[in-house]
Amino acid sequence: MKNIWAFLFGGLFSLGLMISGMSNPEKVLGFLDIFGDWDASLAFVMMGAIAVAFIPFQKAVRQAEPKTVYHEAIELPRQNQLDSKLIIGSALFGIGWGIAGICPAPSFTLIGLGYYQALYFIAAMMYGMYLHHRLLGKKS
Repeated sequence: MKNIWAFLFGGLFSLGLMISGMSNPEKVLGFLDIFGDWDASLAFVMMGAIAVAFIPFQKAVRQAEPKTVYHEAIELPRQNQLDSKLIIGSALFGIGWGIAGICPAPSFTLIGLGYYQALYFIAAMMYGMYLHHRLLGKKS
């Protein structure tokens, strides 16, 4: 049953990405072009996502041992300090997003829409994850 729910909600998430334009690299690049022909519509998509997620995240953060509806442990980050790894990783993510106009979830949506070029992005993303694992010895 858990996998059925995951499939349904994953499909709903994918549909939301397509309808909102988050899976359209041109729309995302238009949002990131704040000094040019800026398209602010994705800001409203992000605000809506934050509004939906705010209460569940606050509930999870306030619990001593947060669990999913299936009573599985939720592992929240323990470190709340800014460090060089977080800043460098965020910068790399932002640069990649700005160059390609794609972030991880929409890249898989693009494959479903027939944009095989997203495979280049996914391959680079997977290689980056592999390098992270090899260089830092972690699997996150």
